[in-house]
Amino acid sequence: MIEVRDLSKWFPAPGGPKAAVDAVRFTVRPGEVFGLLGPNGAGKTTTLRILCTVLAPSAGTATVAGYDVVAQPSEVRRHVGFLSAGTGVYDRMTAWEMVRYYGQLHQIPDDVLRPRLEELFATLQMTDFRDVAGAKMSTGMKQKVSIARALVNDPPVLIFDEPTNGLDVLVQRAVLESIKRLRGQGKTILFSTHIMREVEKLCDRVAIMARGRVVCCGTLDELRQMYRQDDLEELFFALVS
Repeated sequence: MIEVRDLSKWFPAPGGPKAAVDAVRFTVRPGEVFGLLGPNGAGKTTTLRILCTVLAPSAGTATVAGYDVVAQPSEVRRHVGFLSAGTGVYDRMTAWEMVRYYGQLHQIPDDVLRPRLEELFATLQMTDFRDVAGAKMSTGMKQKVSIARALVNDPPVLIFDEPTNGLDVLVQRAVLESIKRLRGQGKTILFSTHIMREVEKLCDRVAIMARGRVVCCGTLDELRQMYRQDDLEELFFALVS
């Protein structure tokens, strides 16, 4: 699971440090898709980068799969798969070579890695472009490769930062179906998106961030009842404006 307690991150700014993340608290349970929502600049991506050990927090604590992001960063990286809309692929490597390379980085034995690759490529419908080089891939192909790369070591925790941004409708659907299957496998999933219909389809609970803080957290039904607003988009705008 993911445990975030009073997490903060400050960056230098004219007039003194500015808080991009300010005392954020939430928990994500196994078998749950937890939505992290907010406008641009709310602190979502900074929070996700701290959880993936890309950034160090200025204050507070966070654990991923039981490991502290500051004290045990290598263990966190072993137990988390991260995917964003901006994840790059290598132009000269084929889809198969890229995913296999990341499996080797995780020191997965060859006799385990090959059947895992076969399963991932079949599940994500990647077999027909397994030998296509990154430079010749469509955006959808690249995103599928990025998903497979995040899953190759079978991590218990998955963090998705705007994973469907810029994808066509068919690829968006395939990505969302993959996330549903992962939830069914008991994965802990933190899912950040701007698309409210994705939230309604996938998320068991959500936290909405604004100006670096979590302004509300709960199931969609709880938030609708609490704020007396059935339309999720209208509820979101009311809380972040």
